Amino acid sequence: ESHVQPVYQPYLTTCQGHRLCSTYRTIYRVAYRQAYRQLPQPAASCCPGWSRANSHALSCNRALCWVPCQNGGSCAFPGRCTCLPGWTGQACQTDVDECASQSHGCGQLCINTAGSYRCACRDGFSLAADDKACQPPVPAPEPETFSQAGPPSEMKEEMEDLKSRVEALEQKLQLVLAPFHNLMPSVPEDVGADPISRLSHSLQQLDRIDSLSEQISFLEERLETCKCLEKA
Repeated sequence: ESHVQPVYQPYLTTCQGHRLCSTYRTIYRVAYRQAYRQLPQPAASCCPGWSRANSHALSCNRALCWVPCQNGGSCAFPGRCTCLPGWTGQACQTDVDECASQSHGCGQLCINTAGSYRCACRDGFSLAADDKACQPPVPAPEPETFSQAGPPSEMKEEMEDLKSRVEALEQKLQLVLAPFHNLMPSVPEDVGADPISRLSHSLQQLDRIDSLSEQISFLEERLETCKCLEKA
């Protein structure tokens, strides 16, 4: 660096008594010298709307939003927020009404909520597993009747077993009565005291088994028309 340096220049002059005296005068000249000092590091300033992530970073890569972003939004550009799904606006302060459009996919009812939505169903319907479609109500089962489904299988089996036993008994009785019918084909109106006549008349009374078979068939037909309500 340059600086002003004083120079003392001697010279002779006449003193009192005509004598010579020695003196000096000061003159100044420009001189140069080396100086050492620590200079501050250069720091570039950021453009408006941008800042550094920290004091040691050199790049200005953090955007500034004058209105803070709300509802989980982040500042992606100076003065503009990037919002999460379901929110909109400059600061993500406005809720998006998903039910206003047809893209919600609800089967019947759409209910808007803060930042989202949910589906619902009308009375009597239930929400399906996908939380969007609605299932129709399941009708209550009507009481079963014998006229529609018939008697229970156990009762049918018992009726068939009883009929088969009656038929077998009828066949055996016919075999037993056959010889007596050949001997006495007609039965007198008034049974006498003859033991053979009494035996014949008693055996012929066994024919009433046919009436029993008819009654079983009649009860089976009546059973078909009966209604039996199931107990809850």
